[in-house]
Amino acid sequence: MKKYQSALNHNIFRVITQAAEELQLESYVIGGFVRDHILKRGAPKDIDIVAIGSGIALAKKVAEILPHQPKVQVFKNYGTAMLKAFDMEIEFVGARKESYQKDSRKPIVENGSLEDDQNRRDFTINALALSLNEKNFSELLDPFNGIKHLEAKLIKTPLDPDVTYSDDPLRMLRAIRFATQLDFKIEKESLDAITRNKKRIKIISKERITTELHKIMLANRPSKGFALLHKTGLLAIIMPELTALEGIDEIEGQKHKDNFWHTLEVVDNISENTDNLWLRWAALLHDIGKAPTKKFHKKIGWTFHGHEFVGAKMVFKLFKRLRLPLNDKMKYVQKLVLMSSRPIAIVDNDVTDSAVRRLIFDAGDDIEDLMTLCEADITTKNPKRYARYHKNFKVVRKKMKEVEERDKVRKFQPPVSGEEIMQTFNIKPSREIGIIKDTIKEAILEGDIPNEHKAARELMLKKGKELGLMAN
Repeated sequence: MKKYQSALNHNIFRVITQAAEELQLESYVIGGFVRDHILKRGAPKDIDIVAIGSGIALAKKVAEILPHQPKVQVFKNYGTAMLKAFDMEIEFVGARKESYQKDSRKPIVENGSLEDDQNRRDFTINALALSLNEKNFSELLDPFNGIKHLEAKLIKTPLDPDVTYSDDPLRMLRAIRFATQLDFKIEKESLDAITRNKKRIKIISKERITTELHKIMLANRPSKGFALLHKTGLLAIIMPELTALEGIDEIEGQKHKDNFWHTLEVVDNISENTDNLWLRWAALLHDIGKAPTKKFHKKIGWTFHGHEFVGAKMVFKLFKRLRLPLNDKMKYVQKLVLMSSRPIAIVDNDVTDSAVRRLIFDAGDDIEDLMTLCEADITTKNPKRYARYHKNFKVVRKKMKEVEERDKVRKFQPPVSGEEIMQTFNIKPSREIGIIKDTIKEAILEGDIPNEHKAARELMLKKGKELGLMAN
């Protein structure tokens, strides 16, 4: 059997070998570390160690031998232990075999052999193991032809895929996630089994589901994962708001584009320019309001009036259902969905200064992300139209730079404060103060006055007089 000495050059593996020999245990490194080394994907920070015996005892012995004697976290319920060393997280588990009940993905666990442990792995490419034993150090143990499947770029389960996915339905998402991250193909029988078992995903916690969705979203080409989720029927269960966008309606010869496949193109486009997870989420959800707002009018054809506003409200409901964070991250996605059509509308209005000022003011520090989203939203296959849209956005960006340098509205602070208004008119906090401040803000955004104190104070005095206030 082939040896992979270069994979185990790090000192940590010799320490594990020493500890295992002292305890008279067999030990192996298994799973993602082996897979990624063979694929030359860089050095993983997570290492899984299987012991034929007590993984917890092995972890404690390794900690004793290491010079800095790291703390060992023990998870007795799972029979696992974890320690951190050399900027890596190393998890130890005793080899085991598992059986499952219909209504849970939590297995009934028994002690087992290395073969039992490899049998319980999700995919053949994750069942690869390297020996850490002195007698055959670095030897590859590959009972399911995982190496061949790596070479063929194939995702395949070690055992019957129906059993694998029904036992632990999260593996269906993991299959799609690995296919997306590695740009592999899921074996046909395995893909069909995901479709057959798709309803089993309902027993998986939303937190586990979103963890996999995040990983798909952060891949180089997320559309591959979402297309597979759609093909297998999982997406309709997890995110029906997206699948509702699919399809092209035609009335009296007038059509609209398929907003589902358009959305996946937008996500791929934006992924070429940003690793910001939440900006990618905004790209995925920017059009979800189009399904409920779609209408046909004889004179103007298909419309989606107010889809940005409806979509922003749907973002909250979707985040809440999927247990995504309901904090500033959700508000950021909502904001970008709500504003996703604003920049192109400015182009249509010949890029007036006031429209640009309002766009910068409303977007604030998120203006660059908004522009990145809007440029990713250009998916037309017509070369002339594509070039024109991008040229238009360059005009908007140029105008934004000019307006921001002159008017400084991105981090807008009113030139006249509430305290100055109260002192000038000798009044206490009241609605009049808000009216005066809004009047000044609107005048600056419209370009009626410059963003400076003198002009703002003159307008404050004028508006105060209109409100019946007397200046000191």
